[in-house]
Amino acid sequence: MLKFIVRRILQSIPTLLGITLISFMMIHIAPGNPARLLLGNHYTVERAAALTKELGLNKPIWEQYFIWLGNILHGNLGQSYVYNEPVTSLILQALPHTLIIVAVAVLAAHLFAVFIGSIQAYYKDTWFDQVATVVNYFLYSMPSFWLGVLLIIFFSITLGWLPSGGIVNNQLSNPGFGDWVRHLILPSATLFLVSVAAWARYMRSSMWNALLQDYVRTARMKGASEFRVVFVHALRNSILPLITLFGLSLPILLSGALFVEEIFNYPGMGLLFWDAVMSRDYPIIMGVTVFIGVVTLVGNLIADILYGIVDPRIQYK
Repeated sequence: MLKFIVRRILQSIPTLLGITLISFMMIHIAPGNPARLLLGNHYTVERAAALTKELGLNKPIWEQYFIWLGNILHGNLGQSYVYNEPVTSLILQALPHTLIIVAVAVLAAHLFAVFIGSIQAYYKDTWFDQVATVVNYFLYSMPSFWLGVLLIIFFSITLGWLPSGGIVNNQLSNPGFGDWVRHLILPSATLFLVSVAAWARYMRSSMWNALLQDYVRTARMKGASEFRVVFVHALRNSILPLITLFGLSLPILLSGALFVEEIFNYPGMGLLFWDAVMSRDYPIIMGVTVFIGVVTLVGNLIADILYGIVDPRIQYK
């Protein structure tokens, strides 16, 4: 197992380098001048030229990339143009907020998808399966930013039950845990709803195939209860596709959090990345890109390891 992990990490290095190279080139050739945005009303050609030189943006792109890559290898993600703070500090400040809503969404979506998908497979082609399928397709086709807006309109504006954005109520002198949870519900619910629909469909298909296998018929012939047949014997084999989706869902949810956090003004990595794109803050953009790239590779590695844990037949050599 250890040799497998080391080998996968070494194989991931070229992939990560490719991600950073492509991202760096695309960001720097995109329209927009950070110096012009930073200077604002104080913009002059002379000041812009001086600031461009100070930021090192006057050098060839390939030279800028190798300078940035050298800093990365020394653990330095650079200095933010806008905040004038280390990018590492800004990411560490925003990361816990994003991890909370993503973790809640992933955990709830997987548990709910396993349950609903299993029930749909057991009652395949019944009214329950058909209604759940319609709901799943509706949520699956719904963009996260549009679903977030709908939730704000219904729960915040129409009913007034939940706050429309932020992380706490700044008007309160001492916001408590309950206020923090209320601000967490809508962003997490948005990511949960757009994720659970697809995962439930995968689970339904996988569970249906498992219920047709010989070992399920054998378990029933031995007198095992239907609950044990479905949620013990069939579930362990049908859950394998969700393990793959778990590894792939981490970067997808982090990227989906970009739109969700912007809509809800939630101070996580998504909002940090969005503001950096709007202000052409290259160090933050690249820092978040590297982080998401690492999460993607780690997620795939975790999925491979979980495969071996769930299915003992898989051997790592």
